Amino acid sequence: MPVTDQGVNPDRYQLIPRTLIFLTRGESVLLLKGASHKRLWAERYNGVGGHVEQGEDILSAARRELVEETGLVADDLWLAGVVTVDTGEKIGIGLYVMKGTSNFGEPRPSEEGALEWVAFDEIQAKDLVEDLPVLLPRVLKAKVGDPPFSARYHYDRDDKLVVEFAE
Repeated sequence: MPVTDQGVNPDRYQLIPRTLIFLTRGESVLLLKGASHKRLWAERYNGVGGHVEQGEDILSAARRELVEETGLVADDLWLAGVVTVDTGEKIGIGLYVMKGTSNFGEPRPSEEGALEWVAFDEIQAKDLVEDLPVLLPRVLKAKVGDPPFSARYHYDRDDKLVVEFAE
């Protein structure tokens, strides 16, 4: 099919692709505590990741972001889930949630914030970004070969995040 038949139309709903990566090592997960100077998520914990650049596939983008933000290379990295973030506008976010393991090396310092290996049983005690208390248990439960989960984030009238998983 030629590019002209792809149905690209600026009036249609569009998604900006992003990656969100969770590396595990034993019974810990690597989380990023946002730097205090950050506009978003300052002093809060999240996975690592970022935008998919033009010309990249999702896996390559996730690997690039992982190296850029942590200095680590995953032993394995796979798609755990896909989240559509409905912002209420014509443009939303397509979030590709990746999971992997990293058994060697330590993360290098990042201008994004402090990287920490957090024990699974200590995660909920951390100041997590608003979706992680619901998202992270699903990611940590996922195993290689499982079908990826599918979810939708949207916001209610009070601008509170609503998370819905497809079953």
